[in-house]
Amino acid sequence: MQASDCLSSDGVLAGEVPDFAARPQQQDMAVAVERALAHGEVLIVEAGTGTGKTFAYLVPALLSGRKVIISTGTRHLQDQLFHRDLPTVRSALAVPVNAALLKGRSNYLCHHRLDTTRSEGRLTSRQQLGQLENIFDWSGRTRSGDIAELSGIPEDAPIWPRVTSTADNCLGQQCEWLQKCHVIQARRAAQDADLVVINHHLLCADLALKEEGFGELLPGVDAFIIDEAHQLPETAARFFGVTLSSRQLQELAQDSISEYVRETAEPQGLPDTARAVERAVQDVRLSMGKGEQRSPWSRLANDKELIERLDRLRESLAELSGELGQQAGRSRGLENCYQRAVKLQSVLVQTTEKPPENTIHWFETWHQSFRINLTPLDVADNFSTHRQELPSCWVFTSATLSVNGKFDHFAKRLGLEDANTLKLDSPFDFHNHALFYVPEGMPEPAHESYTEAMLDHAEQIIRASRGRCFVLFTSYRALNIAQRRLKDSCEFPLLVQGSAPRNELLERFRELGNAVLLGTSSFWEGVDVRGEALSCVIIDKLPFASPGDPVWQARIDALKEQGGNPFMEEQLPHAVITLKQGVGRLIRDVNDRGVLVICDPRLVAKSYGRVFLNSLPDMKRTRDFNEVVAFFHASDAARL
Repeated sequence: MQASDCLSSDGVLAGEVPDFAARPQQQDMAVAVERALAHGEVLIVEAGTGTGKTFAYLVPALLSGRKVIISTGTRHLQDQLFHRDLPTVRSALAVPVNAALLKGRSNYLCHHRLDTTRSEGRLTSRQQLGQLENIFDWSGRTRSGDIAELSGIPEDAPIWPRVTSTADNCLGQQCEWLQKCHVIQARRAAQDADLVVINHHLLCADLALKEEGFGELLPGVDAFIIDEAHQLPETAARFFGVTLSSRQLQELAQDSISEYVRETAEPQGLPDTARAVERAVQDVRLSMGKGEQRSPWSRLANDKELIERLDRLRESLAELSGELGQQAGRSRGLENCYQRAVKLQSVLVQTTEKPPENTIHWFETWHQSFRINLTPLDVADNFSTHRQELPSCWVFTSATLSVNGKFDHFAKRLGLEDANTLKLDSPFDFHNHALFYVPEGMPEPAHESYTEAMLDHAEQIIRASRGRCFVLFTSYRALNIAQRRLKDSCEFPLLVQGSAPRNELLERFRELGNAVLLGTSSFWEGVDVRGEALSCVIIDKLPFASPGDPVWQARIDALKEQGGNPFMEEQLPHAVITLKQGVGRLIRDVNDRGVLVICDPRLVAKSYGRVFLNSLPDMKRTRDFNEVVAFFHASDAARL
């Protein structure tokens, strides 16, 4: 059975999938993936919206008879691939392929931590107490222990870190619950499987840190397929570096208290030392300034107050480490806390002293927490080294990998310059089903009146589209200005990022049918709204990365030193790929129709605007608002 035949109009998928339509682009991709699997090639495929890339790689992967690992961008996409797409294709092909889903350990219930949290009685929130009992009831029923099964508790709920483990706090072979450990069971299932679905965080964590136990799978693997591959370079950069977070330190202190009290029933002594670490962490956060920041460490490196408080943190952490060393023999939990304390002492020194060459030293702060990061300037060599130690077949795919028709930017980021490439345009009829509007008379984006001018146009367009609109911003500042203005002037339901979880906002958007949703980065990709509920996407600016971002600035400086052109080699390609993601929200189905609005005048005034235009789908373009109104009227009439 050939992959392209399975995806033809009379193939096995046509009989299994309702409304299946054969797409030449999907068949071409399947042939390329089939060839890469057969010959051990490295392949980069851009598959435009509607290609059906998931089926295009699943069919040849399942037919290949090889052990394949598929990595997706997020846990949500993992679940969708494993629970929806994979069963459909496997059933249609009628192949006896054993598949497994594997996530990072923090996605699985930990019996030891659940037991400890229930016995220590430190929870004071009524909501958390109720959630804890729900988790305990579920723990007796679940087979996988995957916390995604408990949809009633938000995935960012504070209760989850108390009942799941990390590489730091897992007791490993010494755990009394070892025989019932969901993480171990998931890994064993993955080792026995022919096809394993993971995510980029798990892939990079294990390639870089060898800490997720995923490496046990690698000897038998024949091929890797990386979906949503445009996300991989940034994910790899995080994991090939070193990070110290306030959460790591606070969880160490809390776990030290819990384990000590559990063993001794004494609330003083070591717990007092652990609380001193907590206070020292809070003091360090206070010295780092207010609000959310993302800046070079050099901005804080000579701050006397911060230096003093970091010294106090080192001292209190050393004291806790010493006391844990004395108590480690009492239990496996205390031994684990001691090992973590020793490791964090080393990481604290690494992340607060002079960094190695070719490393970006920067920090992030939130309301009550912080992270100090050492990020490699370039991950290409690192990633290539790890890739070459593994099987030779790697397939990288996404809807957004090329810039101006070329893959140079993506390939360079991961050291894939010798890869085969394939660019497949969307099978959707963008030329007749979409209109691309760039308003006349907009000021330069740097002008103080820009956002208000952009909103003048947005309000007109929203009225013409009768709601049914995403307004995507490149900054929270612009989003907040829009929220203040539109909450009174918008005659349609207004949904705003941050007012509710993303999935809840999207569900309400679909149900309302005439809503306006304001969003920033998290709504630019991974969002799928089909039908007329989303008939317009308005983008405020071309999404260039902030010049004040420490990671971007370091890359720019490095390229300048090498005699390169940072704008053309780094800033512009990244902005093009990000814009393509935002544009991809508009047309999600063969019958979708809509208007794309990009308010930024640089798109037509600057020479580099042509790179953006050449990278977008083929749409009719206009600068006449009357044509926008006429398009909406015609689209609504066509649906009647």
